[in-house]
Amino acid sequence: MIDKNKQNGQFPYLSWHENKPLELYFFIDPLCVDCFSLEPIMKKLQVEYGHYFSLTYVLSGKTNEPIHSKSPFKKYTTLKLMKRIGSKNCFQCGEETHLPQHYLASIAIKAAELQGRKAGVLYLRKLHEFIYLKNENIHELKTLIQCAKEAGLDVEEFSKDIHSSTTSHAFQCDLKITCEMDVNEIPTVVFFNNRVEEEGLKLTGVHPYEVYIEIFKEVLGKKPIRHPLPSLITFMKHYQLVTTREIALLYNWSHLQVEKEMKKLKLQQLVEKYQSSFGTFWRYTGKL
Repeated sequence: MIDKNKQNGQFPYLSWHENKPLELYFFIDPLCVDCFSLEPIMKKLQVEYGHYFSLTYVLSGKTNEPIHSKSPFKKYTTLKLMKRIGSKNCFQCGEETHLPQHYLASIAIKAAELQGRKAGVLYLRKLHEFIYLKNENIHELKTLIQCAKEAGLDVEEFSKDIHSSTTSHAFQCDLKITCEMDVNEIPTVVFFNNRVEEEGLKLTGVHPYEVYIEIFKEVLGKKPIRHPLPSLITFMKHYQLVTTREIALLYNWSHLQVEKEMKKLKLQQLVEKYQSSFGTFWRYTGKL
């Protein structure tokens, strides 16, 4: 089972349940490489400004598609509308339909979310590990169950939930949100202020970190105060498995400097290094 206190220990301000001024909706597909490429930016946002916003993943059911609009920016609908068509109406998405096999990974994430929002995020991270580091076939049920086990979920509950109509309806709800919110490309991030009558802003594609900060400031209505960066080992303890790119972006280091700093931790047997076609991964060993 997931230890909530352990997961919140390093970054208590990332609590899911605080009333924060902003809400970010991150439209993804677990098999979308561009969505995975945006994760370092989302992590940096959470570490530096997580005290201002909550983050919700929405499974779009889409793969990478070209961006047809002239601008990736778009004034959006209100948070009030988002909530009306969102999770509160998750079980009003119509009759149950048969979902194609390639949606199985997305359905697995929704099954994990039945054990809590945080469980869903941990499962998504573990799923990314299976895809981009281990090169596992996540279209196989046994792989998805193993992923749940390694993510610390209740495997028995997960194995039941992945076949349940509740999970199917929850995923169909995400598909409905994607359609209703006119999300045609992924990754897409929608920024909302908690003043529900105000419009939000939608940003499609992958952009430099500074672009997300500018939108963040615009929607917030003021310049946000950045939270001090954690030590490298604290960051590793919290996220457990990260890439060289994520560390470089967070600390504004070159990849060479990341290698130098991580080598020190490796010599102390605090991290392990892994190579894949998607770059270098570092895993915290839990020895400190």
